[in-house]
Amino acid sequence: MSFSPQSYLHSSFSMPFGTQLTPGGGVLFRLWAPGAKQVDLCLMPDPSARKTISMPSRKNGWYALHHPGAKVGDLYQFKIDGHLLVPDPASRYQALDIHGPSVVCDPQEFCWQDQDWLGRPWHETVIYELHIGAFSRQGTFQGVTERLDYLVDLGVTAIELMPVAQFPGKCNWGYDGALLFAPCNQYGKPEDLKRLVAESHLRGLMVFLDVVYNHFGPEGNYLHTYARESFFTEEFHTPWGAAVNFSGPQSRTVRDFYISNTLHWLEEYHLDGLRFDAAHAIFDRSSPDILEEIAQVVKQGPGSKRHIHLILENDKNQASYLTEETAECRRLYTAQWNDDIHHAFHVLLTGETEGYYMDYADKPIHYLGRCLAEGFAFQGERSLYRKGEMRGEPSSHLPPAAFVSFLQNHDQIGNRAFGERLSSLCDPWDLKICTALVLLAPSPPLLFMGEEFMATTPFFYFCDFGPELAEKVTKGRREEFAKFSQFRSPESREQIPAPNAEQTFRMSKLDWHNIDNKERQEFFNFYRNLLAIRQLEIVPRIHGMAGGQATFTVLSDRALQVRWRLGDGSRLVMIMNLSEQLIESNLPLPAKLVFQFSTDQQPWAWGCFPEKSLCCYFE
Repeated sequence: MSFSPQSYLHSSFSMPFGTQLTPGGGVLFRLWAPGAKQVDLCLMPDPSARKTISMPSRKNGWYALHHPGAKVGDLYQFKIDGHLLVPDPASRYQALDIHGPSVVCDPQEFCWQDQDWLGRPWHETVIYELHIGAFSRQGTFQGVTERLDYLVDLGVTAIELMPVAQFPGKCNWGYDGALLFAPCNQYGKPEDLKRLVAESHLRGLMVFLDVVYNHFGPEGNYLHTYARESFFTEEFHTPWGAAVNFSGPQSRTVRDFYISNTLHWLEEYHLDGLRFDAAHAIFDRSSPDILEEIAQVVKQGPGSKRHIHLILENDKNQASYLTEETAECRRLYTAQWNDDIHHAFHVLLTGETEGYYMDYADKPIHYLGRCLAEGFAFQGERSLYRKGEMRGEPSSHLPPAAFVSFLQNHDQIGNRAFGERLSSLCDPWDLKICTALVLLAPSPPLLFMGEEFMATTPFFYFCDFGPELAEKVTKGRREEFAKFSQFRSPESREQIPAPNAEQTFRMSKLDWHNIDNKERQEFFNFYRNLLAIRQLEIVPRIHGMAGGQATFTVLSDRALQVRWRLGDGSRLVMIMNLSEQLIESNLPLPAKLVFQFSTDQQPWAWGCFPEKSLCCYFE
């Protein structure tokens, strides 16, 4: 299988799925339907006219038809076995909804103005995660584009979009997508997403996108009707049902589908990277496995021309995907979201120890220090939450750049029953200290939309399924919380917002009037000042940092010292004291003080670190 990048001014790439405009006019329509006996093309040059044309069968389950009169803008569907109308699984845009007709698009129609953009190196990365529908009042790509200058002023260098692939209904987190090539029509048209990327690049911002390759959403996935035994496998199961078939019979086409999707976003939309959601739920016995093959194709393709960053979410803590680059081996994945560091921070800040937080309850300060100095907190130890299962691989040999650090993200807020942000759960001074630690430590930091001004809006889990499925989702979500002491009674669980209620989504939208509040403006300035310090003092020194060059010392059950040798040979030290006690140390005077912060803001006597304080300096 070969992929052919086209000109960068009008960008697309050739793939064997979906529609393809042909040089002499017309459109080539293709569908892989190994479980179908008959496939027809239903072409709609306009909504009132429908032509049904039989599609010839090709080898290995393919159906293909070139229609010389088809053109850009035409609507089309496929009819399976004479009765079921389905959208194109590689649709570039849906006219109405996830069940309706797909639209013939010209992927080269948009004229890009970022020809000189080569991306940014990873060590400059500061990520701002956002949900398109909840970030702005409009809930569109354009709504994000209008606030790009705000993000530049804040000091972030990349925005990360929660999944935008077409989902059912009017709202969804995006992880229930079923048409993986089509930007959701609730957010705008494909050119609106391209414009967002282009405008970001003009401002020096990278754009990353979350993609979901471990399952399809429960509504709108028709692959099971005409490709079930080929596209899915009962050999493995995920929390969402049968796993995607990446290593069984006919898996080559399935693998090519996801490789095509990866290149579709990187080439056609000029994205700077992808985050692969729940990689631990991808099952593949092949060598190379699908994650390895995707990384290799990207590095040989778009990654050979510009900076492309591939990021994992992987609960298994498989450091092998993040192995340092050598002359013999190129690093597969740039970094992984470090859930361990979030969990350690959360236990320290809130005292919560139920659910997966139980693994960090006995010594959260130790786990935090291990994350800052060695990457993962769990590097092969047994997990109490996972009933004694061994979790993780050794990671101390990896550089800090391999681990994305954060205090909040969509999962950790939205998977709470009431979607509370951390600012409503802990002491604000403690939160500021931990924020400073995250933003000044060498690992690339991530912010979740609104945290920089202490947003008061919650971020709930929301969706918009049909009535029958909506009821099941609400019931299932509430039952999930029955194991928590706060929700053991049916009455308490009834208070958990219904994901499908319109108000649940509406309440999750950021209230930008929050930032006009004096206290929240001060919080925003705190973030902006820290990111300016990071850019000035930390970023120039961290390029080329090696692994195994950091140590940590637990000073008390709420105090910690971490030391890193940076890429330029300098040594960065951070001391955090969340306790109510003064911490004394016989440290030599710093060569350069970077930042210090405490509740009283009084001058410090060196070697005496006040209660509720943080100090960052170079030795």
